[in-house]
Amino acid sequence: MPTSSASTTDSARSAASGGVQSLERAFDLLERMADAGGEVGLSELSASSGLPLPTIHRLMRTLVACGYVRQQPNRRYALGPRLIRLGESASRLLGTWARPYLARLVEETGETANMALLDGDEIVYVAQVPSKHSMRMFTEVGRRVLPHSTGVGKALLSDFPPEEVRALLARTGMPAATEKTITTPDGFLAALEDVRRRGYAVDDNEQEIGVRCLAVPVPDSPTAAAISISGPAGRVTEAATEKIVPVLQEVAAELAQALATSGGPAA
Repeated sequence: MPTSSASTTDSARSAASGGVQSLERAFDLLERMADAGGEVGLSELSASSGLPLPTIHRLMRTLVACGYVRQQPNRRYALGPRLIRLGESASRLLGTWARPYLARLVEETGETANMALLDGDEIVYVAQVPSKHSMRMFTEVGRRVLPHSTGVGKALLSDFPPEEVRALLARTGMPAATEKTITTPDGFLAALEDVRRRGYAVDDNEQEIGVRCLAVPVPDSPTAAAISISGPAGRVTEAATEKIVPVLQEVAAELAQALATSGGPAA
């Protein structure tokens, strides 16, 4: 008996809906893996996602076949190397989108403006617009640093639960870049409390002597991101901070809105 066009349409719609759901679930599992440090077991994914083990196993087999996940000898699953190319391309594009906003920061504050992301346990700088002053700060795009000695690191970790911050610091260690670097977890958690109270983060000669940095998170960014300005301590004074921070917060909010509404700034 011939299949009616209506039933064929319903079947196609059902298949499409199932495909979309599988995509959503697969991306959710990848993000849960990233949140767990990049390597998990199926039972952990089932507990955190609420999905049944057979469903997770089916999705993970597909992700392994595509190279986005790999299975370890201990039977646990880890994020795969194929994600690296996607991540690098996405971070470059995000940096390109941010540049007009960083340029505005430079115009209004006079100091070098940066954008940084949290990549695993490290901070990676994805964009910079340099100050027009002859004495200015340079941070190479692509440079990676540990979060505890940077303003952007404090801004990015300010909303993390204390136990997650302590776990990250235990993994990275807290080496001193200068004599002013915070080198204890309790000291760093106190600094994060200051960030939440004030609404901005400060690196006061902690990464490099003679340099101060002011940073704020980009709210509701698709990935944890922060923007900052950095300059000589003699220019980025307490008085200058009062004028710079509102500009930082305004630009961060505008960048966040542009990312949320269009997938990328139109500027």
